[in-house]
Amino acid sequence: MHSYIEALTTRYTTKKFDPDRRLDAETVQAVKDILQLSPSSTNSQPWHFVIAGTDEGRQRVAKAAHGVYAFNASKICDASHVVVLCTKTDIDTEYTTQVLEQEERDGRFPSEETKAANRKGREFFAMLHRNELQDAFHWMEKQTFIALGNLLSGAAHLGIHACPMEGFDHEVLEKELGLTEKGYKPSVIVALGFSAADDFNAVTPKSRWPQDRIITEI
Repeated sequence: MHSYIEALTTRYTTKKFDPDRRLDAETVQAVKDILQLSPSSTNSQPWHFVIAGTDEGRQRVAKAAHGVYAFNASKICDASHVVVLCTKTDIDTEYTTQVLEQEERDGRFPSEETKAANRKGREFFAMLHRNELQDAFHWMEKQTFIALGNLLSGAAHLGIHACPMEGFDHEVLEKELGLTEKGYKPSVIVALGFSAADDFNAVTPKSRWPQDRIITEI
């Protein structure tokens, strides 16, 4: 079996983390690389990632796991590191120009014509979602969830365990991390670390629809 497919086959959502095991610095850097290298529509990269790797940092994130979301608190506190994936609340020409300038610094444009075409294409889709479809945040959040998928697959490939969580108080986390004034909203939390010995999900068989139900070849 291909090693990547094997990693996807054996990965699972960790329900209980070992609080005594921590990611080493090399693995944390690999997680940062995975996030940075995530693909997005028109290379818009409309995200920001907050990584909590200290007890204090995880406790701050865990403030959003209260009330009906309290079941997620232990996962956040016991994990080695927690990533809050945030989405930009707006996309405008100033931002798309910043993306263009970064691409130019990275040497993506062999000519001014190529640069102009790139600007026009990104502006078209950004303004389409902002003005005509009026779903800019939804469109950008879809890009953040691409980064989520990349992170979960990447974690499996690194041999570490992960638990994605949408169950948290968004308003509390926005305030705690000062996201509103920075122009972001929290979209999803991912706890990273190592599964506890008594994590029931580690021994629960994986269940997916068979391929002939979900895939049509034409």
